[in-house]
Parts: sequence; structure tokens; C-alpha cells
Amino acid sequence: NNCLIHFYKRIITSSLKMAGRRGGTERVMSKLKSSLENQNYYEAHQMYRTLYFRYLGQRKFVDLESLLYDGAVLLFSHDQVESGLDLSKLYVEVLQEGDFEPEDNKFSKISRLYDCIPCNNVDKAGFLISGLKWSSSGASVGHPRLHQYIAYSLWKQHKYHEARQHFLHSADGEGCGSMLVEYHIARGFNSELELFVAQTVLQYLSLKKHIVAALAFNTFTSVHPKIKTGPPYPHPLLNFVWLLLLAIQTHSSVSAYTVLCEKYKKFIDRDPQYLEYLDRIGQLFFGVPAPEKPKGMFSGLFNSLLTAMADDSSDDETPGPSSRRSVAPPAAVPHRPLETEDLD
Repeated sequence: NNCLIHFYKRIITSSLKMAGRRGGTERVMSKLKSSLENQNYYEAHQMYRTLYFRYLGQRKFVDLESLLYDGAVLLFSHDQVESGLDLSKLYVEVLQEGDFEPEDNKFSKISRLYDCIPCNNVDKAGFLISGLKWSSSGASVGHPRLHQYIAYSLWKQHKYHEARQHFLHSADGEGCGSMLVEYHIARGFNSELELFVAQTVLQYLSLKKHIVAALAFNTFTSVHPKIKTGPPYPHPLLNFVWLLLLAIQTHSSVSAYTVLCEKYKKFIDRDPQYLEYLDRIGQLFFGVPAPEKPKGMFSGLFNSLLTAMADDSSDDETPGPSSRRSVAPPAAVPHRPLETEDLD
């Protein structure tokens, strides 16, 4: 009988504690609402943190995820930057602690919070790094879809260089090509037209993203108002990139790749980094051997191959017919373009 009485006492005590917690949480929620109505944002921030610890203890991650996101956006909207940033950091921690699956809904929220953080805030980059780390489970540089959201966010702000970096880690070649057109028109010289897309395509290929690279190139050359004909194009470097993509698509030999690069060497030399990218591309797609002792990221082996060939060969191109042919491989890039509502 004594054991049974003790058992019932434990059940009653536990129930009272749970009821007390529920009652306490309701009181905090009521105080939070009152603080917001009275525009007492400091106190509201403290109530959010109190609820954070209570929900975390109860492992109510779904409720907590919504609470922190809505709270952060609200505080940002009232210029409470530090408070909004604090809840934003807690938001990412909850995504990690609650084992939330990487999905569009969460990517959109992280992008929105990133947008809310002022550009001059020292914690802006750290917040994004945390979000990218969560999205990839620490295995890579972040989920391509989250990079796409961030790229579009930066593009809207005309931060083209930063947007391009995130497009490189996305699977959205079409979006990247369109952004590069706007980037060149807004910030570039006419003489730099082919440089804008050439560097991006070579970087995509260095990351072994040949389909995305082809989509970016096709979009850029199709949309840019100053590119009237091609392929072949009146810009030699564009022709080189076009032929390089075709060589990858058709699994050409290393000798064909070497001849292609040698023919366009004087145009490749416009940027010292091109040869480094091409060395890496040769290893990835054409069987160029990796270096025995790497010199940084690239081996320099491909430079040796070019040097060994005749330097007197050059490319005297003339504009070709105005017919346009697609160089993209038939396979589709596994991504969904962002719609207008995704960007709001």
C-alpha cells in the first residue's frame, strides 16, 4: 500500500509540474504580446529568449522554429537589429538541434533573415555560414538550393559579384547567365563582354558542373543584347568556351583539348587564372594526369603541354552565320527556377 501511495504521489507531482510549466508558458506568451503592443522591444526580446529555453527543454522544436523566425522578422522590422540577429542565430541552432530536413521553406526563411541583417553588421557573414553548414550537414559548402536563394537575394540588391559566387555553388545556370548579362551591362565595358561569362563557365567546369556551365553560357549568349550572331561568335573567347563545352559533351581526347587551348592561347592569356582553371578542367574531363607534387590547387602541367607546342599558331576568326545552335547537353539541371513569390 505504501508503494502504491508513493507511486500516485509521483504521478500527481509530475502532473502539477507540467501544468505549472504550461501555465508559466502561457503567462510568458501573454507578457510577450503585451510587450509588443506597448513597443517595449527589449522586454519582448527577453520573453522570446525565455520561451526559447522553455520550448527547448520540452523539445518543442516545431513550435520553436516558427516562434524564433516570426520574432526575428518582427524585431528586424522595428529596427531592433541586435535582438533580431540574436533570434536569427538561435533559429539556425534550432534547425540543427531539431534535425530539421533541408527544404525550400527553411531556405527561404534563412534567406529572408540574411536579407534583414544590415550589410555592415559583422555577424552577417557568420549567420550565413551557420545556415549553409546546417543545410549541408557539414559535408560540403552548403545546399545548392540555399545558395540559389542567397544569389537571387544579392542580385536584387545589385550585388553582382557576391551573387555570382553563390550562383557558382547552385545548380541554376540559367539564372546565373541572366544575372551576368545585367552585371556586364551595369558595370562592365564593351571590351569585357566575353570575360564576364568565360570566367564563370571555367569556374563551373572546375567544379565539375558542365551542364550548369552550358546553361549559363547559352543563356548569356542568347539574352545579351550585344551578341547578335553565333555560334560561331565575333568574340574569339566566346568561341573557345563554346568549343570547350562541345568537347566535353562529346568526350573528346586530351590531344583535341590541347590543340583547342593552343589555338586560342593568346585569348586565354587575357587572364592568368584561365590556365589554372583549364589545368583542372583537363584533369576532370580529358584525362590529364594530376601532378605528383601539387603546386597549390592546379598543377601547371597543362601550361607545359601548351608551351611545348608551336607558339606561332594563332586564331584569325571571322564572324560566322547568324544561326544559333544549342551547346547544352540534353540532360536537365535538377533545379526549380525561383518564382516571383520566392523573392519577396
